[in-house]
Amino acid sequence: MATKKQTRRQAAPKKAAKRPLKLVVKKPAPKAAKPQKPKITYATLGMPNPELHDQFDKMLERVKARLGQTHPMLINGQAVTSDETFEDRSPINQDWLLGCFQKGNQQHAQDAIAAARQAFPIWGNIPWKERVKFLRRAARLIEKRIYELSALLSLEVGKNRLEALGDVQETADLICYYCDQMQANNGFIKPMGKESAKHSNVSVLRPYGVWVVISPFNFPAALAGGPCGAALVAGNTVIFKPATDAPYVGLELARCFLDAGLPQGVFNFVTGPGKSVGQALISSHDVDGITFTGSYAVGMDIYCTFTGCAAGHHPRPSIVEMGGKNPAIISRKANLDIAAMGVMRSAFGLQGQKCSACSRIFVEQPVKEAFTEKLLTLTERIRIGDPTLRDVWLGPVINQAAYQDYASFCKELSHAGKILFGGRHMAEGDLGKGYFCAPTIVDELPIEHRLWQHEMFLPITTMMAVDSLEEAMYHANDVQYGLTAGFYSSDQAEIEWFYNNIQAGVTYVNRQAGATTGAWPGYQPFGGWKGSGSTGKAGGGLYYVQQYMREQSRTLIKGM
Repeated sequence: MATKKQTRRQAAPKKAAKRPLKLVVKKPAPKAAKPQKPKITYATLGMPNPELHDQFDKMLERVKARLGQTHPMLINGQAVTSDETFEDRSPINQDWLLGCFQKGNQQHAQDAIAAARQAFPIWGNIPWKERVKFLRRAARLIEKRIYELSALLSLEVGKNRLEALGDVQETADLICYYCDQMQANNGFIKPMGKESAKHSNVSVLRPYGVWVVISPFNFPAALAGGPCGAALVAGNTVIFKPATDAPYVGLELARCFLDAGLPQGVFNFVTGPGKSVGQALISSHDVDGITFTGSYAVGMDIYCTFTGCAAGHHPRPSIVEMGGKNPAIISRKANLDIAAMGVMRSAFGLQGQKCSACSRIFVEQPVKEAFTEKLLTLTERIRIGDPTLRDVWLGPVINQAAYQDYASFCKELSHAGKILFGGRHMAEGDLGKGYFCAPTIVDELPIEHRLWQHEMFLPITTMMAVDSLEEAMYHANDVQYGLTAGFYSSDQAEIEWFYNNIQAGVTYVNRQAGATTGAWPGYQPFGGWKGSGSTGKAGGGLYYVQQYMREQSRTLIKGM
C-alpha cells in the first residue's frame, strides 16, 4: 500500500525580544519513509519483488505443518459440526490431505439463515460509515495474512504462487473498493428535487436482508470475499458457502471477516456438497438475495429458481456469473510477439480454469503461420509441476472429473482437428500423483464443431485462420457467452471497430499480460454479457455494490 505523505510542521516562532533577533525556523528532520510493501496484481505477475517469494516459502512450510486437521462450520459465531465430513486433498498430490470439512445439511442451512435473519435488524441499521470500518478492518486482516492464504490457496487449488498472491490481494482490494464506493456516494443517500420549501425528498439505498454467496473453486478468495464484502458493506447479513473443492481457503477467509469483529450472526460459513446445504440455501424463501459464480447450467437453474420464476415467490435479486468462451482476434497489423504472449498467458494461466480464459483464437491468414510459431515456442517453455515451487508456472487441474474430461476432449479434438501441442496427461514421477495436463493448442477444427461453443474449462485452446476481421468478429460473437475478449492491432481504426462490435463485457487491446484475463478492482470492472452474467453490472466497478441494495424514496412534508 502507498505510504501517506508526511505532514511537515514548522516550529512555532518565539516571542520577539527587546532587541530584534533574526528568526531561524528549523524544520524537523523528515521521517524515514516506510518501505513500500511489495504488491502483486495480475498485470505485474512477470516482475515480482523477491521478498514475495521469500515470505511465501516461509509461510508454505508453516501451512504444511498443520495440514490434516478437521474443521467446523461457523454459524452464529459458533463452531458447528455435522454427522459426516469430507476430505479435502490437494490436486498437486492426492497423498496430501489438507483437511476434513463438514458435510452440512438442510438443518445447518436453516440454522445459518435464522442466525443471519436475527442479526439483520442490527447490522442493517448500523450507520454505513461504521460498516465501512468493519469491512476495512477485514481487508487489512486479509492483507496481513496474504502469505498464509496464498500458500494454502496454491496447495488447495493448484495455482502458481504468483497467481495465488494475486487472488488474495485482489480480495482485499475488492472489499476496499466497495468501501470506497460507499464513501464516494455518501452511503447512497441522495437528495432529490423539491415541490416546495416544505418538501424534503431523498433517495436512499437500503439492504435487502439475508444474502447467500456461493463461490467457485478457481478464485476461492476474490470471488468469495468480493461479493461477501459488497453484501456486508451494503448492510446485508451473509451466508457463505465455498466450492467443495476449496473449503479451506473459504474457512480462512471467513475467519478474517469474523476476526474483524462483525456482530454475531452477521457472517456465517457453511460447507458441503451443493445438493445438500447449497440446495437448501437456494430453495429457501427466507433468503433475500444470492450471488453465484460457476457454470452456465447451474447458474441458469439458480437464476430461474431464485428469481421467483419457478418458486412461486416474489422476484429476488440474483447476481449470477456463468463463464465464458472468450476469443482473441489477431490482426495482420498486430505485434505478434505481444499477441502470442498475451494469448499464451490467458489460455493456460490457472490451467485454463478461468471463466475468462482465452479458448478461441482467430488470426488473419497472412500472419497465421508466424503467430502460430511464436505461440508454440512460448507454450513449449512452460514449466509444469508443483505450483508452490518458485519456477513452476502451470499446476494441475482441480480434480479427477476435470482430469478425465481433459482426456475425453483431447480424444475428440484429435479426431476432428489437429493437435499442434499437448493433448496428453503428465504422469511422469510425482506428477502421476496429481492431475497434471499438458497445455493444448488445436488447429484445423471445423468451425461447426461443438467444442468451438462448449466451455471446456481446461488448458485447451482452439485456433483458426480467417480471411478478414469481419469474419473473425462474426465467429467471436457467435456464442451464447459474452464475458471477455482480446484484440491485437496497431491500427487505431481497427481498434475502435473492435470495441464497437465485440459482444463482451470486458475487453482488452494489445495486452501482453493477458489477451482476455487480468481484471482488477477500480481498473477493469469484470462482468459479462449474454449468457455470461445476469445483471450487466461488473464486479470491481462503479455499479456493483448498488445491486446489494434497493431504493427507497423518502418524502417528508414539513410544518404539518
